[in-house]
Amino acid sequence: MAQVDIGHVTLNVVEGGDPNGAPVVFASALGTDLSIWDELCALLPGCYRLIRYDLRGHGGSEVPAGPYSMGSLVRDAEALLDALAVRDAVFVGLSVGGLIAQGLAVKRMDQVRALVLSGTAPKIGTKAGWQDRIEAVQTGGLAAVSDDLMARWFSRRVRACGGDARIRAMVARQDPEGYAGVCAAIAGTDFITPTSGLRLPILVIAGTEDRATPPDLVRDLADLVPGSRFELLRGAGHLPCVDSAPLFAEKLTGFLTAIGHGETA
Repeated sequence: MAQVDIGHVTLNVVEGGDPNGAPVVFASALGTDLSIWDELCALLPGCYRLIRYDLRGHGGSEVPAGPYSMGSLVRDAEALLDALAVRDAVFVGLSVGGLIAQGLAVKRMDQVRALVLSGTAPKIGTKAGWQDRIEAVQTGGLAAVSDDLMARWFSRRVRACGGDARIRAMVARQDPEGYAGVCAAIAGTDFITPTSGLRLPILVIAGTEDRATPPDLVRDLADLVPGSRFELLRGAGHLPCVDSAPLFAEKLTGFLTAIGHGETA
């Protein structure tokens, strides 16, 4: 792991794969850290430069005073890729990471050549709903929302065998200030218009058991951008990189191959 100072915040970053390979960047979900990608990255071909980072306020990254804006989260990703000299990356965004991916693709076409958007949409939830979440966390900490999160993120089958235990513990470790800060960023985001103007390869992934961003909502995102490819993962929840890593890896690898990512002329 490395701490990368991008000027306005310090982010926790892990790189793997081939340092000279075509870059694939991963942005995580609200309340999680970069370790949610561990199993997935281990299943990907070793020819790619795999870059994972913790969002501000999460994991090993710095926790600035909140609330945050989506613009600040997008600028974090932009500055990080500049600091790492990354161009023409495939940006994989999960949940709020998918919102960041959309914003970055609109802003920096030199940094992003394709997107993989999982369990996300151009607009997620309502301002009132996010404000309720913020108040719950400010009053009772992350424990106040963890049961609800696990029920919406994982299927009953996964929860029945304790498959959510690691993620539940991960959520509990997050800083309430950082979590609430990112909630505020999501609450203020509506990317429907800018995302509809994107014209680059996009793979959109939904899980049949995802109750946080249901499949119909995610499919609407795919319909918004002409030429997007939609994949519905049977049995997967909101974090398919955790509960369905082999299937997610298969779809991601197929997409990278289909767009020729890493191929030389």
